[in-house]
Amino acid sequence: MKKFYFFVFLTSALAHHCFGQQDPQFTHYMFNNLYFNPGFAGAEGVTKFTAIHRSQWLGYQPTIGGGGAPTTQIISMTTPINKIRSGFGAYVLNDRLGPQNNLEAQATYAYHLQLKGSKLSFGMRAGIYSQTINFDQYRPIDPNDPLLQASGKESQIRPDLAAGVFLQREKFYAGVSFDHLLKSEFDFGLSQRNELQTHLYATGGYYYQVNFDLRLQFSTLIKSDLTKTTFDLGAIAYLKDTMWGGLAFRQSEAAILLLGYSILKDKSLKIGYGLDYVIKDQSAKQPTSHEFLLTYELPVNPAIGKKVVRTPRYRH
Repeated sequence: MKKFYFFVFLTSALAHHCFGQQDPQFTHYMFNNLYFNPGFAGAEGVTKFTAIHRSQWLGYQPTIGGGGAPTTQIISMTTPINKIRSGFGAYVLNDRLGPQNNLEAQATYAYHLQLKGSKLSFGMRAGIYSQTINFDQYRPIDPNDPLLQASGKESQIRPDLAAGVFLQREKFYAGVSFDHLLKSEFDFGLSQRNELQTHLYATGGYYYQVNFDLRLQFSTLIKSDLTKTTFDLGAIAYLKDTMWGGLAFRQSEAAILLLGYSILKDKSLKIGYGLDYVIKDQSAKQPTSHEFLLTYELPVNPAIGKKVVRTPRYRH
């Protein structure tokens, strides 16, 4: 039994660089606030759809077992509900970690409190968390271990809950959230259980308008499973709100290049690309990870809501 759970833990921890056994990481975290904080739902004042695909350590092949390199996909939407000063959001996430696959379907509600020059949002998120294990892709230390004779795939579904607070001003935003508050457990028929650890996320960002055409964004993401804490830092330059480029750093893991472009005339459709270059423990991984971003923002209809005032904070 211990051997089996050692393999489960090792696979998850290695795929996420020993942090956040269950939670994936995103290079485009500054474009993906809904995932990290339910208080972000509807806070931008527009309806937006976001899709991200991440291929981590592209080309990696395990020396034993199967599954290949980790991959992650997320599709999300967020929209304001102006009549009740609220917002709604939802996302579906698929995260493959070798022989283990995690699937989430989550819905979010946030209440927005208007303050002088700022907006304070309180959000809750509830949904399901599914974990699937492909036993055929494990190679046990002891092939005769009776606890490791299972074959094929087995799935379990558990409830999940998160809460967060999000504050934004014209040039600044910050938020704190807690995920996996229920600490749901997966046992797959065994007496020892694998628990979803509660995670804390803290996000922050600042916008600086250099001139009419050039704007800078500085951002950070702090991640903790309440035993270990890591951080991401990023800086992006936006030119005429049409194209962007930037650099980021993930603690003890990777240096990152970010590029993006707004396709349509109204700049409602944006595409982005992130390249991670591994700077630590390359011998156990492939040196690069690749992430693709797609966002679409629906036009605002003045007949059903307040007109959104375009500020640097609300452009992305």
